[in-house]
Amino acid sequence: MSTGSGDSATKIKICGMGSAEAAWVAASAGADYMGFVFVEGVRRQLSATKGQQIIRSYRTRGDRRDRRRGKGPKLVGLFRNQDVDWVNRISRQMDLDAVQLNGEEDEIYMRRVHKPIVRQVKIKPETTQPELADTVESHLEADRIVLLDRYDAKVPGGGGVKFDWSVAEGIANREGVLLAGGLTPENVGDAMRQLSPWGVDISSGVETDGVKDHDKIRAFVEAVRLADSLSQRV
Repeated sequence: MSTGSGDSATKIKICGMGSAEAAWVAASAGADYMGFVFVEGVRRQLSATKGQQIIRSYRTRGDRRDRRRGKGPKLVGLFRNQDVDWVNRISRQMDLDAVQLNGEEDEIYMRRVHKPIVRQVKIKPETTQPELADTVESHLEADRIVLLDRYDAKVPGGGGVKFDWSVAEGIANREGVLLAGGLTPENVGDAMRQLSPWGVDISSGVETDGVKDHDKIRAFVEAVRLADSLSQRV
């Protein structure tokens, strides 16, 4: 999957879009990726019909023109252990740019996915740096973007909780690696100073009462860009 390596700015993914308005705010603020959740049984789950409505409405505001020019955020559908033929059909119908896999999908499954893949890698308390490095390397070699998130047996997908960032030192800064888990507009600068991640991913950290907060989305993007500018001065 192309990662846009010519741009040194930290990539930004805003996940869990529940409305066209929130998607437009994220795109206008400067997000590089936007996530739409089709994982079954989670709070942000979109039905295929609702997801298509949101994406179609978002695209009526100029997204197609931007995409022809190579601009605008890439749209990512989130799935977990769902039938691969259904995943391919949904991603094709919605013209998604990528598919994010959040479950136990194996190599055979991933080879059957038609779209570029974002592979969530869940970090357990006992995960070591060498173990994580090997896992990340295997996915990067397969041309997948890797999303690092905290493992939670009770939560399918991301749980919005920070993991021990030290285990990702020397790993999160690799091209094609997104850092997720408990990020907020207030702490993303700390994460960037410690890990210099290629990209960052956020969902609950830009919500108020479970709904995407437009001001928090803008604040998160501004915090990332501020941290980018400060790092260039060092």
